[in-house]
Order: sequence, then structure tokens, then C-alpha cells
Amino acid sequence: MERTHRARPALAAGLVGALAVSTLAAAVAAPAAADVGGPTDDGLVAWYPLDAASTAGTTTANLAEGSSFGPATLVGGTVAADGTTLDGTDDYVDLPDHLLAGLTDVTVSLDVLVAPDQGTPYFVYGLGNSSGSNGDGYLFTTGNAYRTSIATGNWTTEQTVTKGSNLQRGVWKTITYTLAGTTATLYEDGVQVARATDVTTDPGQIGGGQTTANYVGRSLYSGDRYLKGQVRDFRLYDRALSAGEAVELAEQTSTAAADADLAALDLGDTSAVTGDLALPTSGAQGSIITWTSSDPSVVSATGAVTRPAAGEDDATVTLTALVTRGAVARTTQVDVTVLAHLAPADAVAWDASHVVVPHLDDVRGNLTLPTEGANGSALAWQSSDPATVSATGEVTRPAHGEPAAVVRLAVTATKDGATATHTYDATVLPLPADADYEGYFFPYFEGESTPDGESVYFSVSNGDDPLDWVELNDGEPVLTSSLGEKGLRDPFVIRSPEGDRFFLLATDLRIYGGNDFGNAQERGSRALMIWESTDLVHWSDQRMVTVSSAYAGNTWAPEAFWDAQRGEYIVYWASALYPTTSTDGRRIADSYQRMMYATTRDFVTFSEPQVWIDEKRGNGLGMIDSSIVEHDGTYYRFTKDEAYMIPRLEKSTDLRSTDWELVAEKIGYGQPNPWGGTLTAGEGPTVFKSNTEEKWYLFVDQPSYHGGQGYLPLESTDLDSGVWTSVDAHLPSSPRHGTVLPITAAEHAALLAAYGEQPPAPELDLAVEATARCLAGKAYVAVRATNGEDVPVTVTLSTPYGEKTVADVAPGTNAYQSFAARATAVPAGTAAVTGVATIDGKEVTTTHEAQVDALDCA
Repeated sequence: MERTHRARPALAAGLVGALAVSTLAAAVAAPAAADVGGPTDDGLVAWYPLDAASTAGTTTANLAEGSSFGPATLVGGTVAADGTTLDGTDDYVDLPDHLLAGLTDVTVSLDVLVAPDQGTPYFVYGLGNSSGSNGDGYLFTTGNAYRTSIATGNWTTEQTVTKGSNLQRGVWKTITYTLAGTTATLYEDGVQVARATDVTTDPGQIGGGQTTANYVGRSLYSGDRYLKGQVRDFRLYDRALSAGEAVELAEQTSTAAADADLAALDLGDTSAVTGDLALPTSGAQGSIITWTSSDPSVVSATGAVTRPAAGEDDATVTLTALVTRGAVARTTQVDVTVLAHLAPADAVAWDASHVVVPHLDDVRGNLTLPTEGANGSALAWQSSDPATVSATGEVTRPAHGEPAAVVRLAVTATKDGATATHTYDATVLPLPADADYEGYFFPYFEGESTPDGESVYFSVSNGDDPLDWVELNDGEPVLTSSLGEKGLRDPFVIRSPEGDRFFLLATDLRIYGGNDFGNAQERGSRALMIWESTDLVHWSDQRMVTVSSAYAGNTWAPEAFWDAQRGEYIVYWASALYPTTSTDGRRIADSYQRMMYATTRDFVTFSEPQVWIDEKRGNGLGMIDSSIVEHDGTYYRFTKDEAYMIPRLEKSTDLRSTDWELVAEKIGYGQPNPWGGTLTAGEGPTVFKSNTEEKWYLFVDQPSYHGGQGYLPLESTDLDSGVWTSVDAHLPSSPRHGTVLPITAAEHAALLAAYGEQPPAPELDLAVEATARCLAGKAYVAVRATNGEDVPVTVTLSTPYGEKTVADVAPGTNAYQSFAARATAVPAGTAAVTGVATIDGKEVTTTHEAQVDALDCA
């Protein structure tokens, strides 16, 4: 058989990278394949390339030779050389009817790129029938838990083969399903990922061979989402392709992806390495990257670096990267030169002169003064003014109104008898003025159902009312993530004890676009996302700080509290812990969430995490989402108990204690919610004290998966009672887990000025009259402006025939001028009056116009 292969453009366009190394190409061994990929394949029932070359208008050709089926119809969509783009709203490909008639075995294969913001549930393709709003016998594939099912009726009759994890989004994938007898096999990029041996439904049984709802990009269930992304190369066979043939169908897509990921590999400058290397384990196009080392004792396969001892030669190691995508693999080598440790004299000189202390030029709180240098030196500190900055970093700021204090800090580095000293100047700002809290600030996220919901939104209270809120920035996100998973949840903001620095923390998590909460607890981020501000308006660049160990599966809902006794913040979050650092085979059902904590002074350097709450509440269930308020020396902690899926309340006089006293369980349970139901489950509690009375508020997030639609507020006048009552409130439109922070009137005004709706410019009260008149056969335009303000107004009267300014027109009086047109007639037009006055210390300018009617004096 003469074979004709598909022609595809390179997928690596726009993906560039450089490695000054030799590159070797190697194909992973695969079972021998028959000839597939062309129009004459054995058993090929239909082949729709879905590209520009095979499409004219809305008709896209079936290129399978001898096929009895005609072309398919594009319903919407945009066709290009590399396939058809579907918009996820109403685009799809309508395939001919009865494609499965007479088939006992089958193969369906398709290239698909699922958009990162694909909604769920969705079908990649579905072949069968619908009845009402439901599918009624079908064969379909979805990227959710990547699976294919065959059914004789609705979903209750489905027989499924599934990989169990989602198809990667944003990259081209070749998906192939085969059914031979009762054995169904699922391939991803030509590699078998699942098999089921108990499938008893033949494709030809669906609808008795009559199928009229055969689609690519559309579900057979009307309530499902359409496919958003790209598709190409839809193939249907009347036989089960072999494993080798599945490899061959995926070869071009996998090759392009592997080549692109290989080209993008870049470890940076590896000619003078002194620290661990970050070795990527996956590529942007979905390749798996594994590493080997020519000398693991110097550079391990995970990038851990062990430098040669001082006096030894620098070490050169060759790292080999194996880039694998499906059944295609590529290798490249990188030479790494690891510098030997410095001699003691050089080490101490470098360490002493390269200390980094955050905010040294803008000190507003305790400093983290490091005690060890990068080259192993011990660092000791001295202060020129210990009363302002101690040798261990404790700071006492000048009083408000006093000048800033400049303190010289001297650090001495010591190693193996060698020493070196370097000095740094710390500028310590005076304390801010005392100010009462007269409003509230509320950062939150909106959920996982929209592309920008996992971002940080801002709102402020309407005046000093914590139950009435004004959305800021026109309801659009203020902070978004460009790091990590590029999603932000559970934002928390804390004010420093001095009052003039703020830290905002958020969970690094994006569920929208295909992630799920199971995977997020097993292989999620171990980092916090952090911003800083001195006024809640201007925010620092985002930084990502890893705080959890490699044994953690997630780092969720961080909050912080100032530990005044120890002069540092305690930062706490939820993590599921696992027995090994490998993420392979992790199951949240085998673990549970603990509350962890670490300490910090600057939210840059953190201590090692410690377990704070360790209570298993069921398989995969523990304790998450703690929030704390302090009152009269006692700390009150609200934490979601996953046994009940609702917060509990505990108290302690020791913030770091692991043994808190239970006050009450199921806080707010049964209280009415704003959506016509009751609070039966909730999370993300945020607790704060009223600015005006002995009352506390607790906002509890009751999302859709807990029977609500977002936050609902509760209130209590007695923290020890455990009794909380729901109250009516006007909240932002879609608030989810966030923080409420009391703020000053100045901070409230600054937030409104920066992010709120701007008030209309003030206008002066000026009554304006303009009249055309005749005098001795000549035309004039008379203009009068009456000052309705309580202050003098300077008025400028303007017409096409002249202009006059009258200074300081008194309240209640007017300025008048008659302008000669120097003609016997004037056309219709306007006269303008501009008034300028000082109101409440600010200059206000207003211009009014008056219509002038036409007049002929002849």
C-alpha cells in the first residue's frame, strides 16, 4: 500500500530558546506499525482533516478513499492551515449521520487543543443521538478525567475507560480510542493510558445504527459546554488500530511538541554555578523532562549542587535532559561548571559585603539580620544605636513628628579563622500619627467559574458600615498573578503593628480551566503569593515564596497574626502532608489537611513550617481556613472542620499552642442565608471587630458546592458564647474567601480616590442670559451672568463679537456687557460665561453657554 501522510505546519513557531550544546535526537522504541495516516488506510471509514486545504466555505471534505460518507459541515469556527478553531460558545463540526452503523470494533482519533479557559462539562466529540436535553446512546470523549464512554441510553448506561486525570490544556494532543471486542483502549499522544476489558456495547448498537447527532466540539447534552480550542484530523476506522499504529498517528504532533520544548530549554549561565539549579521537569508543550548527571556527587539529577572544597579545582558536570512527548523523545546536554568553595578570606569578604536586608532604606518594623552567609560564614551584627535597632534586628522607631534615624549596622563574617567586616546604613522612619479606624477594606476573590475570578478584587465599606460595601476598580481585578499557577485565591491582608505597612498574601491556585481540588491537594503549589504596600493603593511587585516542604501537597488560605511577645508574625495555612516527596501516586484520601505555621519579620524570610493543628476528620479530611481575632489577651480561632464542613471556634492565651480550648462547633449552623436557605456548610471565615461598638463580625464563605453563593455575615457580642447570628448586608457582587481590615478615614479616602468612581467636578451657580437686541438699526448681543454662590466669582463674558472679564462679582449680583455686532443682523449662536472662584480652599472653574437667537435689525 502506498502511504500518503498528513502535512502539518510546525507547532514550534514562536517558541524559542537557546542551549550552546550538542543536541541528539532519539525515538522511543514503539511496537511495529502498519501504514496509517493517509486516505487509503485499512478500515478507514471517514477522515476529516478539518484544515484550510480540505475546506471550502462551510463544507469540509472527507478524504477517506472509497468512503460512503460525504463532507462534514462547519457550524461557525475559523479554518486555518493547522486546523479549525472553535469559540466554545456555539461553534462545532456537524458530521454525517449514521457514522457508526454496522461497526462492531472501532477507532476514533483526533488532534485537539483544549483552551485553558474551557468550561466544563464538555465533549471533544460525540457520536450518537439526543433525546430532549440528554444524550440517548453515544460514543464520546472528554478531556475531563480524560475518558471515553460508550452508551446505549443516557449517562447511566455508560461504559467507560478513563485515565483519571485531565487532558492538558493549551497544547495539541492526539487522542485515540480503540474498541476490539470487549476491550477498550485509550491512548494519549500514541501512548496507552487506560484499558477496560468489560465493554459489552458495540458501536453499531447505538440507535440501531441510526445516529443523527454526530459532532466534533459539541456535546449531546444541551446543558454542557461547547469545546473551546482547536481540532484537526478526525479519523474513524471500522477496526481497532494497533498500539504501533496509534503511535504513528500521534507522531507528527508529538514530534513538533518535543522539538519545541527542547528548543525552549534554557538553564541560563551555567559557567560559574554556586547554588542549586532549577531543572524543569515539564515543557510548555506538554513534554516530560527527566535529567541525568555525569557526576551526581556534584550536580544531582534534581539540580542539587555540592561545591568542591576550597583549594580543589572547579568541577565540570554534563547534565543530559531527556524530553519525552508521547512516544517521541529528544535529548540535549548541558555542561555545568561548579565553582569550588572560596578560601576563607575570600568567603568572609564576599559574605560580609553581600548581605541583603529588606527595606533597609525604609525601616518600619523589626529587621531580619541573617546569621549565615552564602559561603558558610557566621555573621554577627553590631549597631551604632541599639536603642533604635538592636544587634538582633528589633526596631524602636522615633516618635511621630521626629526626624528619621539613621543607624549604622556593622556585620562581621567569620569562617575558619578569617574575618571581614562591612557596614550598612538603616534609615528608621518615625511612627505614623495615631488615627481612629473609620471604615473597612475588603479584598477577596470571586471564584473559579470565570477566567478572572481567581484574582484579587477590592471593596471598601460605605462609610463606617461593615455591612454595606462599595466595589472598587469598576468591579475588575486589582491584583492578578503572573507567577506559579497564575491564579489567586483567599487573599489576606494584615497591617503591621506600627500601622503603616501592609502585607497581602494569597493562595497560589487556579481551578478554572481544568484543574480540580483533588489534584490541587496532591500536587499543588507549596508557595505563597505576596505583595506589600504602605498605603493600600500602591503595591509592590508580586513575589512567590515557597514556605511548605516537599512533603506537602498544597499551601492553602494563608493568614498571619502579629506575635507581640516574640516580635514577629506567625503565618499559618493548610497543607496535606504525604510520607514521601514524590508526587506520583498521591491520593488525598490517604492524607488530610493540617494547619501549619511559620514565622517571619518581613514576609521574605520564613522559618521552617511547623504543624499547628493536626486532627484527622475522615479520609482526606482535616482542618483548613483558620482566622484569628484577639480580645483581652485571649486569641479566638475560627477553623473550618471538614468533618462538618463548617467552622469551629477555639481559644487560647498562647498563639502558638497546639492545644486550644474548644468554644463551640458548627458556628452559624442553621442561620438563614441571603439566598433563601440556611448556612449548613461554609469555609473561609474572616473575623474582625467593629470600629464603633463591642461587637464582632464573622463572614463565612458559602460557595455553590456548599449550597450558597458566596459570603454571608454573622455577628456576635460575646466571643466566649459561640453564638453567632446572621445579619442582612449589602456585599460586593460575588465575594469569596477574603479579609476585612479596619482602616482610617485617610486610607478609606485614598482607596476611593484611586479605585472608586470619581465624583463629578463641582460647578459654580451662575445664571446666564444672552439676548440679541437692536439699537439705532444696529445689532447687539447682551450677556448677563448672576452669581448664585456665597463667595465672589470672577466672570468672563464671551461672544463672537468680544469678551469682557469682571473681577469679584459679589454674591447675588451680576456682571453685564452688551457687545456690538457692527452689523444690522446677528445669526443664531451662543454666548459663553466662565466663572472662577475659590470654594473650600480649592479653585473651581465653570463654563456655561446660552443660546442667542437670530435677529435682523434692518
